[in-house]
Amino acid sequence: MLFVDSHCHLDRLSYGSKQTDLADVLAKAAARQVGYFLCVSVTQQQFPEMLTAIAPYPQVFASCGVHPLNQDPGVDAPLLLEQAKDPRVVAIGETGLDYFYSPENKEVQQHSFREHIRVARALNKPLIIHTRDAQEDTLRIMAEEGADQVGGVLHCFTESLEMAEAAMAMGFYVSISGIVTFKSAAALQEVVKALPLSRLLIETDSPYLAPVPHRGRENEPAFVVDVAQFIADLRQIPLAELAQATSDNFFALFKLARQ
Repeated sequence: MLFVDSHCHLDRLSYGSKQTDLADVLAKAAARQVGYFLCVSVTQQQFPEMLTAIAPYPQVFASCGVHPLNQDPGVDAPLLLEQAKDPRVVAIGETGLDYFYSPENKEVQQHSFREHIRVARALNKPLIIHTRDAQEDTLRIMAEEGADQVGGVLHCFTESLEMAEAAMAMGFYVSISGIVTFKSAAALQEVVKALPLSRLLIETDSPYLAPVPHRGRENEPAFVVDVAQFIADLRQIPLAELAQATSDNFFALFKLARQ
């Protein structure tokens, strides 16, 4: 079996007693058959340092973008275009809208989101979209800016099945994190059971949102197997089938990622 952690922040893990360095984190993941990783950018300022950190590891791919909650000083669109040309970058983001934590700067977030979609289209690279409590505006901007021309993924998905279906109609995938294992996630679990396997990805979003049975610990890529096992059980399919499908989906979406 092969698993892919389709969304993690390897540069934000706490390196110390539990894991000495990035090589240790990747080795622990490899021991659980997690073979590939997408390290996701959240600010332009830290992007060069992130690239340097993952440079020795060909199994780690990168994205380039500004998280909707990191809008100070806001996106520099020309710089984003240049940074995203790096051959290690297989996707644009994470970008999107978060009205749950930051409803006061909706216009700033929307401007940034549009700029990311334009860069994605210019470079023909798929998008990584974060959306929370902003379904209508997320889908509207995706449609207005032609996000369907490049596709992408709604990551760490917690919204409705209707939103997932609207995004899938635009060529997007849906990625599920450890949140699906939480006791409070009954509604999300029903969505996950209804999603087509051909559009499903799995992720940790590490160091955040550790799945059961690791709640209270810092999340790490090895734990994507726990997410996969929970989803396989939920859908009543073999773990190997879930692993194969989500890995195939990853490489179908992120075509610049090389096995």
